[in-house]
Amino acid sequence: MYRVATYAQVRQAYFIDNKSQRQISRELGLNRRTVKKMIEESIPPGYQRKKVICHPRLDPHKAWIDEILESDKKVHRKQHHTAKRIYERLKEERSYTGSYSTTRTYVAKKRLSCKEMFVPLSHEPGMGQVDFGKAQGVINNVPCDIHFIVFDLPFSDGLFIKAYPFENTESFCEGHVSAFSFFGGVPKRLLYDNTSIAVKKILKEGQREQTVGFLALQSHYLFTQAFANVGRGNEKGGVENLVGYARRNFMVPVPHFESFEALNAHLEASCRKRQLDIVRGHTETIETRLGLESFLPLPLIPYEACRLQPCKINSQSLVRFQNNDYSVPTKISQQKVLVKGYVERVVIILEGKTIAEHKRGYGREEVFYNPLHYLKLIERKAGVFEQAAPLKGWKLPPIFQRVHDLLYKKEGKAGRRHYIRILQFLENYSLPVLQESLEQAVALNVVNEEAIRNLLKRQIEAKSVPLSLVYHPNVPVVQVTQTNLKDYNALLSNGVPM
Repeated sequence: MYRVATYAQVRQAYFIDNKSQRQISRELGLNRRTVKKMIEESIPPGYQRKKVICHPRLDPHKAWIDEILESDKKVHRKQHHTAKRIYERLKEERSYTGSYSTTRTYVAKKRLSCKEMFVPLSHEPGMGQVDFGKAQGVINNVPCDIHFIVFDLPFSDGLFIKAYPFENTESFCEGHVSAFSFFGGVPKRLLYDNTSIAVKKILKEGQREQTVGFLALQSHYLFTQAFANVGRGNEKGGVENLVGYARRNFMVPVPHFESFEALNAHLEASCRKRQLDIVRGHTETIETRLGLESFLPLPLIPYEACRLQPCKINSQSLVRFQNNDYSVPTKISQQKVLVKGYVERVVIILEGKTIAEHKRGYGREEVFYNPLHYLKLIERKAGVFEQAAPLKGWKLPPIFQRVHDLLYKKEGKAGRRHYIRILQFLENYSLPVLQESLEQAVALNVVNEEAIRNLLKRQIEAKSVPLSLVYHPNVPVVQVTQTNLKDYNALLSNGVPM
């Protein structure tokens, strides 16, 4: 095939220099038929097949292959026929004698011609799309999966991302609260996929039965919700693309952070930095176009992003929530309570009052103890002190063990109860304050409950508090009556010498 330069040379000689085809053929050493073609075409036309390729061995089976490819559209994409599988079935079921390459070429062309086409969409201000993505990360030196929620505003290309240890109702709702705060308003319409967090059941004619948690969120913020058709991720292609964009740009290399709070601070900073970009097809930054969005105002009362679950305290003073157990004070009997499960903590409520709060656990069959919840019970049952599970793993400074040993050596089981009462000071005083008081008590050789209470008050009130020895077991009680002058006169009348 001749180059474009040769075409240009021939056409220049013919149309500009008025040379004949015979002369051009002779001067350039080209066949006259070639010169004629070059005069008719300005550039090489490329190879053009004049007859349709025939595949006599495959042609009788093409309709059968087309039916297979059409039926594949109704099943999961991971169970579609490959060209190799179609070739194997052709040989087994239809005695096909043709080659695999012929089959593969036909299947590839057929699939390419059947690919779906999409209509470009125009987005109005105030429209948003929401989706979850997943990536790998290292949090507090522990490799884990990172589930991140993505909010996309197609009109302005605004983006918000927040990461969580798990994809659940709490993170879904908390992500909305954070996103609306980030944007400074609530998008009027949000498009979702059919996540089970929001959709309880898909009904006829495109209707959805929504979950209670999602309805509560929508009722609070009053946005209009919409759901993409099943298996039609293209209907929210903007956020689908941004999930991949966030993973490639904000989480490569694999993020290493000491906590999810630190990771989310990084992601928020990345979203704000992106607002300075000018997206293709626009002349203004994302930040400028965000100002043109149409938002609903934020409610005056913030939404409480948590999962509510009624539970009952068991005989071990534990409440089970999402397959994990959390302790409550033993003074509360086996009553029904309300558990609020937030992303990072679990709050247990009885009659409108918070009775316990723990860090949220995402494992299975884990037990989260607060040792302070069990001290009063252990005080009454001091024999279980060394085997009490709530006290295992309770890391206290060495001075605590020193105080325990001194009291136990001096008073035995009574000394251990004395030590447990000292531990109960942690209900009202911080660990560093109690630690310092214990160190002072040991230095002064006054290791007892009243002395330590006095030392604690001195630290807090910054002044000396009188030490009370009333009811101390080693100090006898002395009753001093008020002086009566009649008794004195009686002694004088009886001749008692003075």
